[in-house]
Amino acid sequence: MSPRQTNEEVVRQYALAASVNDLDGMTALRAPDWRVTWPQSGEMVVDDEDFRAIVDNYPGGSPRTEMRRVVGDVDRWVVSPSGTVLRVAGSGDFWWAEWSVTYPDGQAYQCIDLIELRDGRVWRESVYWATPFTAPDWRVQWVEMDAAYRDSPAS
Repeated sequence: MSPRQTNEEVVRQYALAASVNDLDGMTALRAPDWRVTWPQSGEMVVDDEDFRAIVDNYPGGSPRTEMRRVVGDVDRWVVSPSGTVLRVAGSGDFWWAEWSVTYPDGQAYQCIDLIELRDGRVWRESVYWATPFTAPDWRVQWVEMDAAYRDSPAS
């Protein structure tokens, strides 16, 4: 990590490392006392070694990732597929990333990662995981389908 990186550059680099399953790249951008919580399950991972063990031991294997393209500007960033960063936004020491991931068993998630930085490093994360679902027919007359999500497994 370059000492001249902005917080936005750190978060974008972190999101890119996560999208291609680069655990070493993620670790290099984390503060020594980094923590991630998964509020929906009540779990907290308190060190890089345990995080790596979780990824390495996921039933069926870790997500298959493949870099296909990067598109974006200051407010939006897209990387596809499998680990797909849809958006990175924020300011100061608080940022968020919206992404999707598909595991080898076919399970897909839409995720929001709330990221706090300290001294230019990822310090705290809260990640919310949601499974995609098919839009109900009864709402069709009032909605449009968002192209960013149209190809999700539930569509």
